Amino acid sequence: MAKKKMTVAQKIRARKIKTPPKFIYRLLAGVWKLLFEKKYGVSYTYEADPRKEKGPHIVVSNHASRADYIFTGLPLLPNCYNFVAGYNEFHRSHLAGVFGLLQVIPKKNFTPDIYTIKAITRILTSGGNIVLYPEGMNSISGANQPVAIGTGKLIKHFRVPVYYTKIQGGYLTMPKYNLDERCGKVEVVIGKMFTPEEIDAISPEAIEKKMNETLYHDDYAWNKIKGYEYKNDGNLAKGLETLLYYCPKCGKEFTMKGEGNVFRCTHCGNGMTIKNTYEMIPLDDSCVIPATQTEWFNLQREREKLAVQAPDFCLTAKVKLGNLPDFELLKEQKTSEIVGEGTITLTKDGFTYEGTRNGENFRFHLSTGELPTYGMCTDISRFYTFYNGEFMEFYPEENSVEKWFLCTEEMHRFMGGKWKE
Repeated sequence: MAKKKMTVAQKIRARKIKTPPKFIYRLLAGVWKLLFEKKYGVSYTYEADPRKEKGPHIVVSNHASRADYIFTGLPLLPNCYNFVAGYNEFHRSHLAGVFGLLQVIPKKNFTPDIYTIKAITRILTSGGNIVLYPEGMNSISGANQPVAIGTGKLIKHFRVPVYYTKIQGGYLTMPKYNLDERCGKVEVVIGKMFTPEEIDAISPEAIEKKMNETLYHDDYAWNKIKGYEYKNDGNLAKGLETLLYYCPKCGKEFTMKGEGNVFRCTHCGNGMTIKNTYEMIPLDDSCVIPATQTEWFNLQREREKLAVQAPDFCLTAKVKLGNLPDFELLKEQKTSEIVGEGTITLTKDGFTYEGTRNGENFRFHLSTGELPTYGMCTDISRFYTFYNGEFMEFYPEENSVEKWFLCTEEMHRFMGGKWKE
């Protein structure tokens, strides 16, 4: 009888993660050091040095950009680490090979994942070290999200020394709203967060609080002081409307548009020019422009925080539905394959998809407590969650992804969810 072919998901879950092979790890890290350290203008400050730690330990980091494995990994050499990365990334052909080679640990973000806990346990008990990004995905706004629910319990469970890296300038090098690189300066601070004895003395909630406080960083506020310039092709405002969708002057949504270095409201003309330092210069004296992009982003959050409290709040969008293929890796840097279309809805009852999948009717629902936020694989054009452990990605017809993030996060909090600001 022919042996049944394993799916990609089954192959990923069948792996028994080991510590990465030191020669290959250091060889690849050396290549990345030559290629990227000077290019990105990376420098390091050691307030404490994890390379002097004699036993297994964990390094946590803010998640500034898609190149954080460089900004975190290089200052830790010659130490070798098992990194934790999003489960769905293992289904992408350009990442799957190197992830397997370097023994990267998969994690289904924003949902419990026993496989990940077992893999981390295996590495630490064998004397290895772990790097994880407790926010769960790289920054959308240029500043941190809170660490994921359960991070404090994870740290308390393992009771090993915890170090940190704080990446400054990574987001300005690779903003979420535009995938073009803008090289300038990245500064990484390395320090120690917890000893085992300190972990014993505090609660999981206190661990998360200190982690949020220690790792918090706002790239735009930081560079108002530093004044570093970031090289670009004259398109600093390109795609910015996917992040900043609200005009602070006329109050309209989805009327902002970025062209070149100019960001302007197509309804009232309110706008600004972005300098190479990311400073925003109003087009004229009548324009209403927040001090930084982060403040603009936070202004949107405050609006949505109030909006979700309305008794009849309802957000809907027509979307295409993407899933991960069973037997093939995703090529051409895709994040999913389109398998259906339908409507997504967010109310106080939670999140619902209703439409089709693989030619059949399909519906699922997640309560507000189950859904603190979404994942975002690349730019701000689509988002994902997991339902019954299965990856579900949504491609809205309109430019509304960031609104969905903010409304879902604030609805979770308004309804008593555990993931706080």
